[in-house]
Amino acid sequence: MAGDFRLSAQLIGHEADVRAVCFPSENVILSASRDCTVRLWRRDADTPPVLTASLVSRGSEYVNSLTFVPANESRADGLVVSGGKDTIIEVKSPRATSTDNAERLLIGHAHNVCTLDVSPTGAFLISGGWDGQARVWDTGTWETKLMLQGHQGMSVWSAVALDDTTVVTGCADKSIRVFDLTQATAGEVEPKSVISTPDVVRALCRVPANHPSGADIASASNDGTLRLWKLNGRQVGELHGHESFVYCLTSLPSGELVSAGEDRTVRIWKGSECVQTITHPAISVWTVAVNAETGDIVSGASDGVARVFTRRPAQVADQQTLSQFEESVKSSSIPQQQMGGINKEKLPGPEFLTSKSGTKEGQVQMIRESNGNITAHQWSMSQQQWINVGTVVDAVGSTGKKVEYNGQSYDFVFDVDIEDGKPPLKLPYNLSENPYERATKFLNDNELPLSYLDNVANFITENTKGATLGQSSQSAGPDPYGTESRYRPGEASQPQGRVLPQKDYLSISAAKYEAIFTKLVSINKTMVSSGQKDVALNPGEEATLQSLREALEASKPVSRQAVDLVVRIVTTWPYSDRLPGLDVLRCMAKYPAAAQYSGPREHTLLDVAIEASMPTGTTPTENAAMMGARAVANLFGSADGRSVASSQADKAIAFLERLCGIAGGEPIGKMNRNVLIAVTTCLVNLSVLAHKEKLLSSTQRRRLVVVAGSALKDQTDSEVLYRGLVGLGTMLTASAEAASGVDARGWVRAAKERCSEERVRGVADECLSVAGK
Repeated sequence: MAGDFRLSAQLIGHEADVRAVCFPSENVILSASRDCTVRLWRRDADTPPVLTASLVSRGSEYVNSLTFVPANESRADGLVVSGGKDTIIEVKSPRATSTDNAERLLIGHAHNVCTLDVSPTGAFLISGGWDGQARVWDTGTWETKLMLQGHQGMSVWSAVALDDTTVVTGCADKSIRVFDLTQATAGEVEPKSVISTPDVVRALCRVPANHPSGADIASASNDGTLRLWKLNGRQVGELHGHESFVYCLTSLPSGELVSAGEDRTVRIWKGSECVQTITHPAISVWTVAVNAETGDIVSGASDGVARVFTRRPAQVADQQTLSQFEESVKSSSIPQQQMGGINKEKLPGPEFLTSKSGTKEGQVQMIRESNGNITAHQWSMSQQQWINVGTVVDAVGSTGKKVEYNGQSYDFVFDVDIEDGKPPLKLPYNLSENPYERATKFLNDNELPLSYLDNVANFITENTKGATLGQSSQSAGPDPYGTESRYRPGEASQPQGRVLPQKDYLSISAAKYEAIFTKLVSINKTMVSSGQKDVALNPGEEATLQSLREALEASKPVSRQAVDLVVRIVTTWPYSDRLPGLDVLRCMAKYPAAAQYSGPREHTLLDVAIEASMPTGTTPTENAAMMGARAVANLFGSADGRSVASSQADKAIAFLERLCGIAGGEPIGKMNRNVLIAVTTCLVNLSVLAHKEKLLSSTQRRRLVVVAGSALKDQTDSEVLYRGLVGLGTMLTASAEAASGVDARGWVRAAKERCSEERVRGVADECLSVAGK
């Protein structure tokens, strides 16, 4: 019997769910993600395994499907094919970069492209989408060759080319359709047969010829069951073990099947038995692929990580990586709603784990620990022991842990049934959020009509009754204003929902790196061609810029060399050309290496941000000033940066006073939302510095209160008002005397009157309570 799969490598770099993977050769893996990228991972070393990523594609929408067209005489390296929410199928060389043009863009789908496959010989590509279309594309001409009919507008979740004439599709209408491509009429193919299934078909795969069931195909469904079928529609087997949706199926050279699903597991099936369960430290495992030569597998999960597993002893990861993986599984949180009803009083204690064996692979047993926590343990048949796979978190977060979804933490992740016959959608929610605000985002993200707003908001309210507000969540979404980090209050009557004082520093760090760095390179080329070689970058410096981009995209530390280069750009390039450089500067500001910068005359990064965005003798532009303020705000992301900010607090406050028009001239961007959010974010961070770290003098605190009043004046934007009030309230909590001589209560009341949003009115009431009479 083959041994267990063990972790070989973790592919870390994506910023959101890994939704599709492909394993075209022993040394190359492809991954696609909701972070809008496709990455290629190439093996650099064997022992221990090391794979290095390159960015093949970066789009504007989620990428959900992926396949690889094998090499032939006309395409020596093969081709990477990806599709997603933008409806366009992109065909690129595996050696391409994200800035290279595609070989082909295939247009035809009207909605998310959720499945792609290539015929065994590479002669054609199949695609399926939410629009109910299934298309066959000729890989010679890249034109639609055939349309596969009969899906009646329901999502085609899976499409598999069994050979060069037979295609099967799995559909949300609970049907599998078998197509004979030789039976086309006028470019359309009707199904040769339709197999009805008990549930929505999420995935299909070819069953190896040596499988004991004699099945031709396997299907996976939302009910967690794998079903084995002959092409004539006869069911010849069922595989039970998954505890939730199964999203992906594939087969191994050994004849075994591999599945992945919402229960956090990849499972290996030999015949009708599950022989191994690989639990992931994520909410869902979306995808799994196999290398046909080695039998290694790669998975993609909701935590943004792709993982390689192997049965080859020489390819197993080093002990440190194995231990880290095991610990991450053990420390992960499992939402109680995934486990069904649990009677804590009737659960056994830890002694059960050493006195009782499991009865089947993957069996889950809940244990009540001595501290009252509930832990989940999974039985491993091969190891003959229980494996700790996480802590069960109840609705009120009694363990202090949260539910992970799309790489972020939430108090709840609900399943919402919007339409019969289609799988439920995931609705994440934190108790600190406004139900209507979260409902609106949910509808927008899933392209649903706002007519559902009241129903979804009421659903949230009804299903969170009795829950208490735990710690605030700070996500890292793609909001360009950094509003994903805001602290949202619960009802004003709930003491546990209080916002003030703010305890966490905020950042504005989301960025479109491709656009920023492309603009920098373009400006540099113009400088070179116009003879400005004294300030233009040389080829070596352009290479440093590219390395910096890769580091920022991978959220890796930036180099001192890169910091020096960006400082040079924002201080020597003409003011009109500095904006992309200032944008990079604010992205770097949160890293210690940037905060440690020391230039001529002992200039710090704060000096650079302010002087480069608003140089003396130049009329400042709103966008440049905004980027300077964002950089100052992001300095608070490291301890070194906070030291810089506190030591140069007078200069930082003077900068805010200039932006608000308190000193030095008229306000800059008085009604510009971007500028105002940057200013109020700086205000919040300086207020947290004063309250949490007991820094700033009484004079500096008083000046910041005046900045808050100026920022709030005449404003109606809810986010500007909210951040301004949080900053003001936190400063007043630190020292009420900071408001002496000003009408802080009047500012707060006026702000409250201008906004009906509950979170703004709630924090305004808190400000009034700490501002005195």
